Amino acid sequence: MTRGRLITFEGIDGAGKSTHLETVQAWLKGHGLTVVVTREPGGTPIGEAIRKLLLDRTSDMNPETETLLMFAARREHIARTIVPALERGEWVLCDRFTDATRAYQGGGRGVPMERIERLADWVQQGLEPDLTFLFDVSVATAQERVGNRSPADRFEGEERAFHEKVRLAYRDLAVRYPARIRVVDAGQRPDEVKKSVEKELSRLWKEKTFI
Repeated sequence: MTRGRLITFEGIDGAGKSTHLETVQAWLKGHGLTVVVTREPGGTPIGEAIRKLLLDRTSDMNPETETLLMFAARREHIARTIVPALERGEWVLCDRFTDATRAYQGGGRGVPMERIERLADWVQQGLEPDLTFLFDVSVATAQERVGNRSPADRFEGEERAFHEKVRLAYRDLAVRYPARIRVVDAGQRPDEVKKSVEKELSRLWKEKTFI
């Protein structure tokens, strides 16, 4: 059986990645592929319990504790959900993965990147996304979008400077991993973002460089 593929979706809060994950899901299903949609932190009962701790606005959590919890949830997610689906030949669409930890805990919180990479090596055991969509948008636009949500979680409620650091970290990752990360201008109208995503999928399908 052909192994499935792992596609991850990244961006600061308010970038619209969750909405456009649905675009990819519909496109892949339209091409006859079986798709599993999941998220981080979460994706398993244990992961969802950890998610509640991490997003709780009343929590005053040490950045390293936050990082370790992210990877604890990720290990469970990989073992229980992601790898079994890939081995069944299914395609996994994951709302956030390790790039989010690099951006939020590394860029935003200042956790040393070498510690994050050591944890990634241990937890992922060689698993890497086959493709990552990074939805890039200005912090001002993203916060305007998030402002329409109620209530904001612990990350959404952070100060603007935090989100600027996260965005910068994401952009640095796109330079570091150009073959894997596709940057999408998420400041466009939703229909234009959708066209950009579908155009990239069609290109990859035609070239057979990924799909």
